Amino acid sequence: LPSDPIWIKQTHSSRCIDAASVSSIVEADASYTSKLGVVCGIMTADCLPIFVSKKDGSMVGIAHAGWRGLVSGVIENLIKSFNSEGDNLLVHLGPGISKNFFEVGKEVKSLYLSKNIGFKRSFSLKNEKNYLDLYDAAKLILEGLEIKGISGGDRCTFKESEKFFSYRRDGVKSGRMAHLIWIK
Repeated sequence: LPSDPIWIKQTHSSRCIDAASVSSIVEADASYTSKLGVVCGIMTADCLPIFVSKKDGSMVGIAHAGWRGLVSGVIENLIKSFNSEGDNLLVHLGPGISKNFFEVGKEVKSLYLSKNIGFKRSFSLKNEKNYLDLYDAAKLILEGLEIKGISGGDRCTFKESEKFFSYRRDGVKSGRMAHLIWIK
């Protein structure tokens, strides 16, 4: 790595910071930089890591996006930091829990639908239980921001136990995966 990662104290919020402007760990769930060698970092164990880059490589960022962060605007706040049109950005959705294993309560579904009725497509009902597709919810938000360059979204931290940590599968003692992005 070109430098030590700038870690953030993740609180499932919508807060986004400029990683080059902090000297100690701050509460946030997304960071970005336009400075060479500054490493933005997050940790996950089911939540989505969302990597963002300007197509010309002049700015990068990353978000820790669980259900709370997604509905509260962490993606929107990270994208807003880029001050760029959607077609100038590339986004990659890293490994997160898939729709088949992410059961949520009715109140979570209601919260999403009260923000945007379009989130209806991100929920499924099995055995009278609601399941949230974090990947689809993230894509809905990104598409609303006119971002077309989206990749990833095809892994499952819960199901792929040999490759990924999962808080839902392993509980409090689950490990965490580090996700890093920087400009070379």
